[in-house]
Amino acid sequence: MRLLSGDDFVSMFSSFDASAFRLETRERYHLAKDEEEPLRRFLADEPDDMSWMDGWFDLMRDHRAHGRSVCRVRVVSRPFSDYTRFSMAIARHSIPAGDQIHYLDRMEAERLGLPRSDWWLFDDERLALLHIDAHDVLLGAEINTDPRVVEEHQKWREIAWRHAVPLEEFVKFGA
Repeated sequence: MRLLSGDDFVSMFSSFDASAFRLETRERYHLAKDEEEPLRRFLADEPDDMSWMDGWFDLMRDHRAHGRSVCRVRVVSRPFSDYTRFSMAIARHSIPAGDQIHYLDRMEAERLGLPRSDWWLFDDERLALLHIDAHDVLLGAEINTDPRVVEEHQKWREIAWRHAVPLEEFVKFGA
């Protein structure tokens, strides 16, 4: 099995035609070097101009301007972990740029029978199954275009999106 990683993986985010969907199921992800200081500032309640995320925000604005959608469902536990609260703070900047992020309580995701794996579905035809190690580090993505596997993930996407809610609605119910 070959895993797509590095620039090859990153290029997937600029090479789809219409849609990208992600199911995020982990409590945390290993931080890239450029995220360590922003997390420290967040936990210390210090200001952050989010400039370290400009590349992602610009990409989301470009997708939106060209009619492409990027949607994500984040499965999270309550009470919210520090990492979840940090990612929600980032989402408050990413969502206005065009990143459609909805949230689903972990217990509800389990009740719905959603998989516990993380993946991206590009244009309803390319599935990128994310391989993440025990230390929350992304190893790469296994690309699968088998129509049966893609169709199964399309169904999970529909279930997740139908039951997930936008960030501000989700946090109203408390952490």
